[in-house]
Amino acid sequence: MLSDTGAVDLHLHTTVSDGTDTPEELLTAVRRAGFSVFSATDHDAVKAGLLLRSCLRPGDPAFIQGAEFACRDEKGKYHVLGYGFDPEHPAVQELVGRTHALRIRKVVARLDFLKTTFGFTFPQEEISRLLSLDNPGKPHIGRLMVRYGYAGTVEQAMKEYINRIRFANEYARPQEVVGAILAGGGIPVLAHPFYGSGDEWIYGEEMENRLRHLIGLGLRGIEAFYSGFSPAHRREALALAKRFDLYVTAGSDYHGTNKLVLLGDTGLPDVQEYPEGLRRFLETVRYEPP
Repeated sequence: MLSDTGAVDLHLHTTVSDGTDTPEELLTAVRRAGFSVFSATDHDAVKAGLLLRSCLRPGDPAFIQGAEFACRDEKGKYHVLGYGFDPEHPAVQELVGRTHALRIRKVVARLDFLKTTFGFTFPQEEISRLLSLDNPGKPHIGRLMVRYGYAGTVEQAMKEYINRIRFANEYARPQEVVGAILAGGGIPVLAHPFYGSGDEWIYGEEMENRLRHLIGLGLRGIEAFYSGFSPAHRREALALAKRFDLYVTAGSDYHGTNKLVLLGDTGLPDVQEYPEGLRRFLETVRYEPP
């Protein structure tokens, strides 16, 4: 059994999506940090986990295959983390392929929007390079805008320009995401559960209704420890996990230099031992290599 007090970070991004650390650099960083357990959870992608599996050495922190999928239905927008699934399972591969195609369509639509609305244009070789990335997204477009002088920072590019185009129907549905994770033998977990769309925060009855809806689809856990949460948020998330008998996870949402979030900034170090829901998760989830 894993230690009840070692550092855990189960929400990390690499260059496979919108992080700035390569999978190999991330592994070096978590080794240096002395983690007990970690997971790479790139958006709509499993490549980082496949690369990390080949790099693991005896004595390394325990590694869990992971991914993060954005999804939406009539009841709202969600980010679902998948853990311990088989990345080569057909259901997982189909979901990754479909969400990647959606992501590429959004990049093309955002570039067209920036051109027609603001007159922002980029050389074709830059656009081709962008579309060749594993999983391009808004931060990649934002960096391109900064490079060509259309915005001072990536944050400004996203807030003032990129986020002005919306894609109400361009998402996988939560039952598809949860179903694929379960089919691959994994555990689906609601990421940063109090976050809604944009700057929206969700609490109280609305939060409970969201959980009941997702649990009905097969959700099995909640990210109770998160870099953006206060102690009050963590207490509420732990209470919800206990009420609905859910696993608990802890993640920073580290993106390297793309976000002001430090590796391991989960809030978990503030507790003396792992909460019961996190202990159960770490005892149940499948680790790599299998």
